Parts: sequence; structure tokens; C-alpha cells
Amino acid sequence: MKTEFQAPSMIKDILDRPDAKRGVAWQKWAAAAAVAAAGAWAWHAHSLGAAASHAKKGGAAVPVGVATARRGDIPVFLDGLGNVTAYNTVTVHSRVDGQLMSVGFKEGQYVREGDLLAQIDPRPYQAALDQAAGALARDQAQLANAKLDLARYKELIAQDAIPKQQLDTQVATVGQNEGTVKNDQATVDAAKVQLDYTRITSPINGRVGLRLVDAGNIVHASDANGILVVTQLQPISVVFTLPEDSVPPVMRKITAGAVLPVTAYNRDKSSLLATGKLLTMDNQIDPTTGTSKLKAVFDNKESTLFPNQFVNVRLLLDTRRDQVIVPSAAILRGVQGAYVYVVGKDGTAESRPVTVGIVEGADTSIDKGLAEGETVVIDGADSILPGGKVAVAGAVPAAGADGKSSGAPSSDAKAN
Repeated sequence: MKTEFQAPSMIKDILDRPDAKRGVAWQKWAAAAAVAAAGAWAWHAHSLGAAASHAKKGGAAVPVGVATARRGDIPVFLDGLGNVTAYNTVTVHSRVDGQLMSVGFKEGQYVREGDLLAQIDPRPYQAALDQAAGALARDQAQLANAKLDLARYKELIAQDAIPKQQLDTQVATVGQNEGTVKNDQATVDAAKVQLDYTRITSPINGRVGLRLVDAGNIVHASDANGILVVTQLQPISVVFTLPEDSVPPVMRKITAGAVLPVTAYNRDKSSLLATGKLLTMDNQIDPTTGTSKLKAVFDNKESTLFPNQFVNVRLLLDTRRDQVIVPSAAILRGVQGAYVYVVGKDGTAESRPVTVGIVEGADTSIDKGLAEGETVVIDGADSILPGGKVAVAGAVPAAGADGKSSGAPSSDAKAN
């Protein structure tokens, strides 16, 4: 059969060849082959027309899967690629020099603000504090004595027993001693601060990373690496990007004060990791990529998000209400645009153009061309001829005019 279909072009090539005219026998064979090829093509065209006519006139119905158009709400999502960033990350340094006496944490431990993380040798700083306290006590005593002398001089000057200059000198001595006491008090306070710095505490709630310095080492306030890193994981943020065309609708929602839900999925979108909300949007668009950065915040109570983790982000921008919705599998594409096969009450399939709205996963909203309650084909559409009979898979076919089921296989099919 394949040779017969290719015969017309083959015979034309043979007849065009110069040696085709060398003999009458050859010409007769070529003519006979041409007649056979033409007959084969005519038979093939007749078969296709007969099959289409048979399907339209109530022949064997094509088994299909169907669904009913329903009315409901469909969400409008914006998808972007994101990167998890810690809400706060603190590299803990020593603020004084000294020997690291002990480490008060375990690697990977969750700590709270104020928890003891490390202890620097406090003895030099305690000694400095004691020295400053002693100087303060001495100068306070001198100040007290100067004040007593000043009180006596005031009584004597009232009796004109001492010169005025002696009283003025005593007043200046009291002021000088008061200044000395204030200086000593500041020295004491500074010594207390330095002593407090020997106790290194957590500045935030978070998770401790790997230890950077072991106990026994000498640490300095000028060390570049610090002692440890504390990362805040609860809450945590995700920075993601959206195309610049999505910026205006998002900004309108933010300006109106709307709280936009954000969900984070794993790398292949197979698992929901966390649910949060949009925090803010960057103040500019990256001209190299045509995208803008947005920041979302997540409670992350189950610690499913981790800093520098790659995630797929979905921002719920809006929800379209009262839409006609069909399975996405029902939407077909052709040269004229999108269309669906609608199954009528008589069991025939009609090709109908539609205007597609929002596509969300397995659901698609139809803005125009389809009504609620109509039945559309979602499986087996490739075998349908417009106006042909269809049989819903799993359903009992309706009886035809001859009393037989229109969708029942023929005797030939049963025999096969």
C-alpha cells in the first residue's frame, strides 16, 4: 500500500528520465502504474470521507472523558524565585582583650537574648574596678572634709574672724574635689562596663552556628572573625523577584494597605515549606534583568526555612470571584486560538472557541464562550471529529434509532 501511495511522484520521475522513451514496453508499464496509483489515492480519500460521514451520522461513538463547567473563585498568583535570608545575623566579637575561659553554648543551639555565650578572664578588669573604687572612696573623703571646712569658714566670716580670701579658696577647693569625685565615678563606671564585657551574651534570639574560637585562646576586640555567629530564624525573610510588569498591581495593593499572603515551596514545587506575608518591595527595578525585589516574612516556627535556601515563591495578588471554571485539560489550541469540545445533549461534540482567563494549576477560568453546567471533553479530544458522536467513558451509551447502543462496538470489532 505504501508503494501505491508514492507511485504518482515516482512515475513522474521515471517518465521525465531520458531513457523512459527507449521502449514501448517501458511506457506501457509506466502508464499502468500511474493508473494504479490514482486508484489508490481515490480509495484513500473515499475512506476518509466515509469515516467522517459515518461518525457524523451516528456511527461508533468516540470514548472520551468529560467534566462539567462550574462556577467558583480562582486565585491570581504571581510566581517568583526567592532566596531565604536571616532576619538578623550577628557575628559576636569580644569587646575586651583576654583569655577565653569558657564557652557557654553548644553548636546549633537556640539561644535567647541575654543568654551567656562565653566568659573572658575577668580578673584584670575586676582589679581595675577595685582600683577605681578605691580612688573614688579617697576623693569622696577629701570632698567631705573640704565641705566641713567650708561650713566652718562661713561661720567665721560671719564673725569677721577670717579674711574673705580664705573662704573663697575653700569654696574653690570644694569644687575641685567634687570634680575629682565625678571623674573617679566615671572611672568606676567604665571599669564596670569593661568587667561586664568579659561576659559575652547573646544580642538576639536565634540559632548559634559553629564555634569559631575554642576555650583557652586569647581573644582581642580587634579580631576580624569573632567568636561565633548567631542567626535569627524565627521570624525569617525571603527575598524574591517578580517581572517589572507585576510591579504596578502589587504596588496598588501595598498602597491600599492590603496584606498579601506569600507561600514558599521547595526547589521542585513538590512541598509547601511555609506560609507568610509580603513585607515590602524594593524602591527600584533592576535594569539588567527587568525585575524588582520583594521581601516576605515567615514565622518559620517549624524551622523549615534556612538561610540561603532556594525556594519558589507564590504571591496571592487577588481572587477572581464567580468565574466559569473548567479543567485545564479541556483547553485546546489551534490556529484560530483556544477552543473546547462541548458535548451536547444528543451526544455530539461541538468545537467552540473560548476566551481563556486565569490558569491556575489544573483549573482554568473561561471569560467568554462557555456557560456554567456545560459538559466539556478533557480526554480523548484527539479522536473527535466536529459534530461526531462521543461516549462518556464509564457511562452507559444511549440507545440509537435501531435499538442498539450507539457507542457499542461493532461485530467486526468484537471478532477482532
